Amino acid sequence: MIAVDTNVLLRYFVHDDHAQFESAKRFFNERTSTEPAYISLVVLAEFAWVLRRRYRYSSAQVLGLLQALLDTAELSFELEDVLAPYFSGMKELKGDVADHLVALSSMRAACSHSVTFDRAASKAVHGMELLA
Repeated sequence: MIAVDTNVLLRYFVHDDHAQFESAKRFFNERTSTEPAYISLVVLAEFAWVLRRRYRYSSAQVLGLLQALLDTAELSFELEDVLAPYFSGMKELKGDVADHLVALSSMRAACSHSVTFDRAASKAVHGMELLA
């Protein structure tokens, strides 16, 4: 298994650098279900953030892309056993992907919840509570 950095994943999807897109495409085409590419939570969070902020993807576009990635046999994800069901069942992405990943990671670590000063995250993300 080979891990993927955010910029490789981005080049593959946004096609903003032809040479890097071709390299990324070649890399991903060589992956199989028995030799997948590995995507960490940090890479996934950064990928979603850059898509939203730099490339102006909508929340729906980011969610659709995350769901498609998680359904790809040639990719393996950190905490995939909880990540895939969490995002695949989601109809609408509320809040930042990073906040969802913080909550998921915390739940996986047997925490009752995560505390935050981010009001929007506390309202949008299950498992995030406002620290007052």
